[in-house]
Amino acid sequence: MIHELKPRQEMDPRFLWDLTAIYETPAAFEEAFEQAKKQVEEVKGWQGRVHEDPRTAIRRHTALYENIEKLYTYAGLHRDEDTGDEERQTLSARMDSLLVKAQSETAFLNPELLMLPDETLEEMQNDPAFSDFSEMLRLLRREKSHILPAEQEALLAAMGEVLDTADDIFSKFNDVDLPLPKVPDEEGNMVQLTHGNFGPLLRSRNREVRKAAFEGMNGTFEKFRNTVSAAYAGSVKGDVFMARARKYESARQASLYPLEIPETVYDNLLTEVENALPALSEYMEIRKKKLGVNELHLYDLYVPMISDFDMKLSYEEACEMVCEGLAPLGEEYIATLREAFRSGWVDVYENKGKRSGAYSWGCYGVHPYVLLNHTDDLGGAMTLAHELGHAMHSFYSNQKQCFMKAGYSLFVAEVASTCNEVLLMRHLLKKFADNRQAKAYLLNQLLEEFRTTVFRQTMFAAFEKESHAMYERGEALTGDALSRVYLALNEKYYGSGCVVDKVIENEWMRIPHFYRNFYVYQYATGFSAAVAIAGRILKLGAPAVEDYKKFLSAGCSVPPIEALKYAGVDMSEPTAVQEAMQVFRDTVKEMKEMDE
Repeated sequence: MIHELKPRQEMDPRFLWDLTAIYETPAAFEEAFEQAKKQVEEVKGWQGRVHEDPRTAIRRHTALYENIEKLYTYAGLHRDEDTGDEERQTLSARMDSLLVKAQSETAFLNPELLMLPDETLEEMQNDPAFSDFSEMLRLLRREKSHILPAEQEALLAAMGEVLDTADDIFSKFNDVDLPLPKVPDEEGNMVQLTHGNFGPLLRSRNREVRKAAFEGMNGTFEKFRNTVSAAYAGSVKGDVFMARARKYESARQASLYPLEIPETVYDNLLTEVENALPALSEYMEIRKKKLGVNELHLYDLYVPMISDFDMKLSYEEACEMVCEGLAPLGEEYIATLREAFRSGWVDVYENKGKRSGAYSWGCYGVHPYVLLNHTDDLGGAMTLAHELGHAMHSFYSNQKQCFMKAGYSLFVAEVASTCNEVLLMRHLLKKFADNRQAKAYLLNQLLEEFRTTVFRQTMFAAFEKESHAMYERGEALTGDALSRVYLALNEKYYGSGCVVDKVIENEWMRIPHFYRNFYVYQYATGFSAAVAIAGRILKLGAPAVEDYKKFLSAGCSVPPIEALKYAGVDMSEPTAVQEAMQVFRDTVKEMKEMDE
């Protein structure tokens, strides 16, 4: 039964986050906003004078951005409580404008620092009294050949909104203008296909329903192939332009080099996942058998194979289950989770106008926040565990590091969240070991996590690599050419196990992550690292937990590859991905043996 959503002001305050931890009143926000505007002008006044006192210039610049981070976080969280509210939209827009102004007018700092003798930069980097900025200076020196003169840096900063145009066009088309058709639901009613109901329709037990949704979504994008391919080509061209402007060899290198991720990490992922494709085909055979179909199609991949098991959980029960599942992480970790539940860290239920999905977000000096649209089932509990992983990563990092070293790389951003999911899943498999249906259901969930997070995201990564390489080779990024690449990848990944429906060639057009270049591979590497870390924690206990907390606390005080080594995982080698793929193979085998 579908219930009408309540307005924000009618929600139970027990399930709302408390933003007064950031600013106690709107007046306090406005005071900080005015201060930030003055700080922008103050830092701007250092232009051409950084050499006079570089330490003070850096400190003033940092103080500005610490204030802006807090303002921006508050405005964003406030907006997401009710995205239809004009006052919230205005507040967020004001912060967007202030951020662009700050970035444009303070872009001179790094170029002017690089005009100093390298000995001066090295001295500051190694000065114990200036240690908060040691990593910033190390990376600055490392990227010296890719930082441009001040005027050019200001120009690139000002181009930020222009370079975001492709993403903006796609978002407006995808979210607002896309004319999706009506399709049948399980009762035979014709319903409007939307991005929101596409997933549930793909998971329908009625095959005709999921086929209609699959063809309706991908077939609609086919009609707009020229439009969407022009938007995506614009995004790729922007990536390549920025890479060339900063003197990188490729757009991929431009994305990975600042994060200190060797390109071999990307290539190792593609290689090891493709080596495991026979196991994916085995999983497809199990799915085909479980669903009782003569041919397995791509629209059959999302419907649960196990239909007669359901786990209903209230939010309070989900919180307890998460605490039980994450108990191997120790009493301190669990105590912090319980504090989060009772102290306004989490915004739990959907309300009218609330942003969809789930995330964790925060700012330095304040505990992290978690946005949910909680559902009373296992999926809701897994989402809670996932987002709390992000929150705890930020919590530990903020506790141990200064502002300049607290933020962590995107490369490790999905590790803590996925580690929580893996630990919770292992707990549930143990808890329901004697319940055949529950065990089959949970194994199915784990296999789907591998398929969608590792195999699917790696396939996306292969598409991104090729699409950028095409433009760098001087090839035209036409809709037909891009669709041929995407279809070939689907045939490579799924062709041995199921029928690759030709309409899938259009799916790349609806993936918003492609407008955030070379990002998706990190879901797969992060999942692989998390599987290895969770296995190590369950095997070694307390020593592995202490190692893991060192990783959580590292922030960006060391490169991300080094931070993961604290937790016992070396992503510069293919071992972690190999181990994850072996876990997938073993899980496929276990699922297969249950039917023998």
